[in-house]
Amino acid sequence: MIKTTLYRQLISIAIIICGIIFISLGLLLPKLLLPIYEKNIYQYLKQPLELVENANQTELDDIAYIYVINNEIVVSDNLKKIIDIDAKQILDKIDNGYGKFTYLGKTYYYYNIKTQYIDKTAITNNNYLMEIRGDVITTLFPIIIGTLLIAVGIVILWANQLVKKIYHLKEKVDNLDNDEYVDKKQYTFDDELTSLSNSIDDMKATLKKQEEYKNQMYQNISHDFKTPLTVIKSHIEAIEDGIMDAQTGSNIIKEQLNKLEIKVHSLLYLNKLVYLKDLEKSNEKINIKPIIENSITKFKIQRTDVDFVFISSGRMIFNGTHDMWEAIVDNLLNNFTRYAIKEIKITVKNNKIIFYNDGPHIDTDILNNIFTPYKKGIKGQFGLGLSIVKKTLNLLGYEINVINEKKGVSFIIK
Repeated sequence: MIKTTLYRQLISIAIIICGIIFISLGLLLPKLLLPIYEKNIYQYLKQPLELVENANQTELDDIAYIYVINNEIVVSDNLKKIIDIDAKQILDKIDNGYGKFTYLGKTYYYYNIKTQYIDKTAITNNNYLMEIRGDVITTLFPIIIGTLLIAVGIVILWANQLVKKIYHLKEKVDNLDNDEYVDKKQYTFDDELTSLSNSIDDMKATLKKQEEYKNQMYQNISHDFKTPLTVIKSHIEAIEDGIMDAQTGSNIIKEQLNKLEIKVHSLLYLNKLVYLKDLEKSNEKINIKPIIENSITKFKIQRTDVDFVFISSGRMIFNGTHDMWEAIVDNLLNNFTRYAIKEIKITVKNNKIIFYNDGPHIDTDILNNIFTPYKKGIKGQFGLGLSIVKKTLNLLGYEINVINEKKGVSFIIK
């Protein structure tokens, strides 16, 4: 692998392009201009030929004349200077009109006019053409070279600025985890690199926010796990000291262990969803009616004072597995049983599931983060349930929205 800088690559490309243009013009331009040169030569031969009545009347040294009058050939004095060949041989090489022929590796141009009494021919070599070509090249190529040099200079300046921007972006990426780094550079143009710079700033802000959220979540998890462990420890000590009878203490410990087990399983399930999101979505489909009915049966025991209503119509088949939908429904009903006053209603119709409870409205600030793991919710509650619901539904290709109704709250899955 050849190690080089982007600046050198850009300069090399600019020089190569200019070289190709210069060589192309040097090779192609003369050939492209040749018809124009020849057209000028034919006009150059024709104009005096129409005026000259005698082969030796012209003062042009680069044009020779051959006149044929009554089968008598008359030539100008400078014919031998133009082409060292007999006039008759020249006439054998030309046709009526104009054209060119080659003799001893050199090109000659002629123009012929025939009338009833005279046959006039003007002939010249390619010296005039070479002079015109030289004049054009002398005039054109300095302009081309100057233009290319200016273009290369502009490319060099632009490449220098581009490389500086890229080094600046690299510096920003290297300092993504450095809170003390302050970026003071201001871009003049709003181009793709400016957009990339803004994206890096956004990414840094997002990473910082995620780090803060992660630290907060760790604290909340620690607190959530510490509480049942503290209760268990205190009751074990109370039993050992004889302050509490073993049966009562055992029941409380079992209750706390069950809570702790639920929290551990929820955390493991949420971690499992993080890995599952990178896998292909399952094509499995399931009837969710029995899952909802079983969940209602379980949670009725916790809230006997709440009326559970289940309304279904139409298709009850949804994407996913039994375990996934059981986790979704159980976590939603577990949340609802904490806040419902008199009613929890589940409605399934038109490929949509609506979970409703008549509990208090959810504040707007809480709504924005209600599905974030261990984010504080209503009455300071926090946990993993709603985050599990959201991630599982996203994995299955569904979305969930929360709406404050006139009375109560609806969670809508579609």
